[in-house]
Amino acid sequence: MKKENEKAPEFTAIDQTNTSICLSQFAGQNVVLYFYPKDNTPGCTVEANAFSQLNDAFKHHNTVVIGVSKDTIQSHQTFCQSQKLRITLLSDPDMTLIEPYGIWQEKKNYGKTYMGIVRSTFLIDGQGIIKKVWKNVKVKGHAETVLKTVKESAS
Repeated sequence: MKKENEKAPEFTAIDQTNTSICLSQFAGQNVVLYFYPKDNTPGCTVEANAFSQLNDAFKHHNTVVIGVSKDTIQSHQTFCQSQKLRITLLSDPDMTLIEPYGIWQEKKNYGKTYMGIVRSTFLIDGQGIIKKVWKNVKVKGHAETVLKTVKESAS
C-alpha cells in the first residue's frame, strides 16, 4: 500500500458522467481519493453519502473528493442518481488505479479468504504527494475525520 510522503501514482479513469479524469488535472488542489468495495452496499452507501454531504466544506478548503471502485460506469450512474451523490466516482474494472495504490489485498470474512478492495483513503496535496493514509477504514465518522485533517493541514 502507498505510504505518506510518497508521490501519488498518476491515473486516468472514467467517472459516472463518462468523463476522463486524471490526477494531474487537480494540480494545486488537495484530492481525497477513497477506495470502496461496491456501489449500493450498506457501508459504501453511508461513506459516499457522508463525503457527498461534506462536499461543499471540502471544496471550501480547495479539496476534491473522488471515490473509486471496480464497479461499472453504469453502476456508478445509478448509485449517484439513487443517492443524489455530489462527488466524483471513478470506474476501475481493470484495477489500473486500484493496484498501484496497493489496496487490492487478501481479505477474510466469515472464515472465507478472498481478494478484494481494502477500504482506504488517501489525502493527496496539490503537488501530488500523499499526505495522509487511512487504511481498513471504519465508515462511521470517517468523512468528518478526513475533513478535519484537511482543515488542519490548511492552517
